[in-house]
Amino acid sequence: MFRRRFRQTQTLEQRLAAEATRLRAEADKLPHGVDREDMLRKARQTEIAAHMYDWITSPGLRPPQEPQVHSE
Repeated sequence: MFRRRFRQTQTLEQRLAAEATRLRAEADKLPHGVDREDMLRKARQTEIAAHMYDWITSPGLRPPQEPQVHSE
């Protein structure tokens, strides 16, 4: 059995931002209560995931390059 592959058209960061926006918009439609708080919590978690993705992919976290040995 083969797994279907799907090429993403947006970056992970863009998808996370869109999901957070969607969750906040849905939460705004709900009355105050547990469901609204759960929706806002999910939106915050999605925003944190986007920030973590930025942090992980930042150039400051790259391993050091192996020194190049120049032979003369």
